[in-house]
Amino acid sequence: MVSLASLVHALGGRLVGHGECQVSRLAPIESADGVSLSFVSHPRYAARIATTQAAALIVSPALEAAASERGPCIVTDDPYLYFARLTQWWRARQRASIEPSIDATAQIHPSAHLGHGVTVAPFVVIEAGALVGDGVVLGAHTVVGANARIGANSRLAPRVTVGEDCQIGDRCVVHAGVVIGADGFGFALHQGRWVKIEQLGAVRIGHDVEIGANTCIDRGALDDTVIEDGVKLDNLIQIGHNVRIGAHTAMAGCVGVAGSATIGAHCTVGGGAVVLGHLQLADRVNISAASVVMRSITQPGHYSGIFPIDDNANWEKNAASLKQLSRLRQRLVALERALPTHSSQTEP
Repeated sequence: MVSLASLVHALGGRLVGHGECQVSRLAPIESADGVSLSFVSHPRYAARIATTQAAALIVSPALEAAASERGPCIVTDDPYLYFARLTQWWRARQRASIEPSIDATAQIHPSAHLGHGVTVAPFVVIEAGALVGDGVVLGAHTVVGANARIGANSRLAPRVTVGEDCQIGDRCVVHAGVVIGADGFGFALHQGRWVKIEQLGAVRIGHDVEIGANTCIDRGALDDTVIEDGVKLDNLIQIGHNVRIGAHTAMAGCVGVAGSATIGAHCTVGGGAVVLGHLQLADRVNISAASVVMRSITQPGHYSGIFPIDDNANWEKNAASLKQLSRLRQRLVALERALPTHSSQTEP
């Protein structure tokens, strides 16, 4: 249990009502009970204030009157941001009770270096020359390759693989099944057979990056693949070799970025979208879900390339029409050329 007064002392905000009010969990407003703390981030949800069973609420100044009528509340300009920081504070309290340890089944090369307060779970492998920073947590069956670097206070979930020479910055979160530094997809065609191009680069990941489960980030062919500070990647994303992703860009699940693409800072890429290789996206470009980016985008903005869903019969008719567009365009151009120009026409 924690008091509202303690939360305000730790995170700020303005307390209205009894600071001694105790909460033991965070919950959505619909399912909150008498020991829950919840939040209301938008006026359109104001009607739920009167019906929720939450012990206390986090609200904006515009909703202070309604919230304070039913009980104590914390008032802040951005309730959603406050709630996000509250979840971090709450999780940190839970982890504080876990003592760092190194499991006896872990395999750690004598030349590897581990910082202070490192937690190494069962069956972790840390190879020669690897550097693991202070406060790092390595989940079970994680592999840290030779000469790899893991920054301070980063957390790697079970079954993460960090390839040789790859680097992860401070305070990163890498979820289960992630592979960092697999070979990029590089082959030369010779006499009908594919000849492998050895991938000699690595992967460099900045600080405060989060990488979702089963995402793969390939090492570069010559230069490194680079993920800059604050990037957030969802589950099941493929980042090809020599891709560069700018700071604080976010990508939703199942995005694919082909090799040597450069994506700017503060971009968003919706789920299932694809960015083709060697393209460049400017800063603050937003790509809609399921789009295919087939050309470079040089100006900030929201871009979409989605064929609208329809019932199958109509879709087949429209698809058949699309296949005729090039021929119809050629006929239209020919007709326009055959018509007399405005300047050559005689006045009536």
